[in-house]
Amino acid sequence: MKKSTGKRKWSAGVTENSDALDLKKDVFKSKDPTRIAKSLKHSADESHKRKASPFQSAMSMLNFYINRAGKNLTKKEKEPLEKAKGKLRQLYHRPA
Repeated sequence: MKKSTGKRKWSAGVTENSDALDLKKDVFKSKDPTRIAKSLKHSADESHKRKASPFQSAMSMLNFYINRAGKNLTKKEKEPLEKAKGKLRQLYHRPA
């Protein structure tokens, strides 16, 4: 099965057009884990479309991005995303 060139991956569409969260553009490209976590928290807290708790929605979107885009990211690009998980837990007063 050959993939056609020029088509975007379905995971990119999910990240950009999520029904659950309205994410800021390029939020996952930030090198600052705190900025990523705060942006996800804001999006999750403000969303009226999500089905789970704000924490679960934010963490789920972060994990989705890491798991789908992560295989194409360098270690240096993935590091702030992994650290953002801890920051997100702190912002929601959850144990590490």
